[in-house]
Amino acid sequence: MFKRPFAPNVMVITGLVAGVLGALLVKAGNPPNMGICVACFERDIAGALGLHQAAVVQYIRPEIIGFLLGSTIAALVFGEFKARSGSSPIVRFIIGIFVMIGALVFLGCPVRTVLRLAGGDLNAIPALLGIATGAFIGVQLLRRGFTLGRSYKANSVVGWIMPGLMVGLLLLAVLKPAFVLASEKGPGSMHAALAVSLGAGLLIGFLAQRSRMCFVGGIRDLFLIRDPHLFSGMLVALVAAIVTNIAIGHFKLGFEGQPVAHTDHLWNYLGMVLVGLGATFVGGCPLRQLILSGEGNADAGIVVLGMVVGAAFAHNFGLASSPKGVTPGGMVATVVGLVVMLVIGLFMRE
Repeated sequence: MFKRPFAPNVMVITGLVAGVLGALLVKAGNPPNMGICVACFERDIAGALGLHQAAVVQYIRPEIIGFLLGSTIAALVFGEFKARSGSSPIVRFIIGIFVMIGALVFLGCPVRTVLRLAGGDLNAIPALLGIATGAFIGVQLLRRGFTLGRSYKANSVVGWIMPGLMVGLLLLAVLKPAFVLASEKGPGSMHAALAVSLGAGLLIGFLAQRSRMCFVGGIRDLFLIRDPHLFSGMLVALVAAIVTNIAIGHFKLGFEGQPVAHTDHLWNYLGMVLVGLGATFVGGCPLRQLILSGEGNADAGIVVLGMVVGAAFAHNFGLASSPKGVTPGGMVATVVGLVVMLVIGLFMRE
């Protein structure tokens, strides 16, 4: 195994690569302002597997596979693959469900929030404020003793479950059996070539494992320990994506007419408060949960599976937003999610 000290500039490199590739993947065929969106892509995978029947968002996204397996490769190379579990798995599963619902009310995860802003979509501003609010509330509860408990060393088989599932998904993406669904129109029909998507995912996943990049953790650390390290990666990704979008002609500034977006600012804000709060509780944004899963962390894997189930709930029960706006069900689910998060935060304390 190779052992090397952590280099601070790995965060800058990770942010640069994520920002540039996040913009270029749109050029390669991904939906506009959605070169990378962990929540949206997991939602598409749920649809491809028949967990929901929203025909416009069904596709096995190789980027998700690449993020997790890229992390696994890095963890193995640097001796950091460790099977562990046991930190309130059922609570993490519930949090994963509500994080996905909040993301689909806004129409994007924290990564896509940054990339939407980098494409000129000003609807991302209330969403960023929502993430910051959720992280701030989460930090206050952490300071008052909130904890999901520690993880424990587990049998190595436990750590390999999520990488194994990703290998299975990759086989389905390559072989395309008849039972795997694929959108013929809408965002699900828009994608880069499999090899391009997978390669980008592997590279970002590898670098994110080394840098510990997290698009919510950066804000959390600013509030909690006044440490801007993780936040710097988020800023670099934003700047890199803005520059790349301008260079390729994909920058459109404004609120109206933005792709796969709506202008209901209150619910953009509240949906991402839910995401920021839930991500703070489980120790990282949806991208970070994939990276931790790749390192053998089954607790993070439970969050990922919760998000996939949350995507199915969101589309089967009319909770997900669309460019037409937020649904009444989505509003109710967001409020319920916030109440559930506060109950968890207040009662799960040492």
